[in-house]
Amino acid sequence: MHRGRQKTLAAAILLVCAAAFGLSACGSGADTPAVVDSGQLKDVRGRPITLSAPAKRIAIDDSRYLVALGLLHPDPVSLLSAWPQDINRLGDETYKQLLAKSPQLGRLTKIASSAGSFDVEALLAANPDVAVLSLESGVTDAQIQQVEKAGVPVVIVDFFVKPFENLEQSLLILGKLTGRDDQAKAFVAFRAERMKRIADRVRTLPDDKRPSLFLEAHAGMSADCCNAPGRGNIGDYLQFVGGHNIGADVINQPFGKLNLEYVISRDPTVYIATGGPHLAKAGGLVLGAGYSEAEAAASLRKIASRQGIASLAAVKTGRTHGFSHQLINSPLDIVAIEAFAKWTHPALFADVDPAATLAEINQRFLSIPYQGVYWVDLPK
Repeated sequence: MHRGRQKTLAAAILLVCAAAFGLSACGSGADTPAVVDSGQLKDVRGRPITLSAPAKRIAIDDSRYLVALGLLHPDPVSLLSAWPQDINRLGDETYKQLLAKSPQLGRLTKIASSAGSFDVEALLAANPDVAVLSLESGVTDAQIQQVEKAGVPVVIVDFFVKPFENLEQSLLILGKLTGRDDQAKAFVAFRAERMKRIADRVRTLPDDKRPSLFLEAHAGMSADCCNAPGRGNIGDYLQFVGGHNIGADVINQPFGKLNLEYVISRDPTVYIATGGPHLAKAGGLVLGAGYSEAEAAASLRKIASRQGIASLAAVKTGRTHGFSHQLINSPLDIVAIEAFAKWTHPALFADVDPAATLAEINQRFLSIPYQGVYWVDLPK
């Protein structure tokens, strides 16, 4: 059963370009803005998109779409008319970098985030060319109809709920909307090539060669243990890299909680904690922009020394790692996937270098490079 689902996940990353935009969508890397071909364009819900020209005033309901737009455009903020100001999702340091580059970000109209209640009036007041909304948002069909009747097309994208199915399609959609089609195709090809390398190597792994993995999301956020992925979302990443996610055995949804006794009883081979600046006040795992490697390592050491966690084989044998949650829930998820693959099968992926991948993304694609320590290892 695991191998069948593994093949499905691997196939998804290879077929999404062909299904949504044709195989040629993964090939070009030129730098010429394009006119929107609205006749073929559909969002991730399969809704047709009508836009007569590249959008210049976009409303977004998730600040992380600035990262996606930053892969396509040298000044992503210049494309916006409104955003939700959900800086916690973006990260303080990334926000400061964007603000320094584009001070108008601090003056843009605020609209509801995908985690809040959709506000039609606030959105329309921003006078956007198009509204880019999240698959997981609470917007209703009636509200979408109301917005579109006012002359603003609504486009649904998804980078976070079903990334294997929707991330590449969503990036290609943004490329079409902004007239940066070639840039989107170039990054999709970059990601797909690296995804295929991993999929090809783990495709024939039998179940008994898939190490047990425990990923604790937002490690140290509270005294309770333990937030963990189940089936879908981050859980799919763990399976894709050739691991066995112990959370998926008891959690039938993308996220849930594991009790400590269960984790100890399963004694996972690999332990991955995720965190970021948002956990600083709670004393949880901190890493990412603004943190040094020494600070990140000390934080992971504290997380791994908690009662119960310290007794795990993964901690004792040096297979404990920390990773930035913001970089997982990101259009740059290929960096996380490569790190997870290397930690799960060190010999099989000895030649995979997530740091080099991030450096290439910074150099070739991102308008504002990711700088900081986004993952860390805990030695024996």
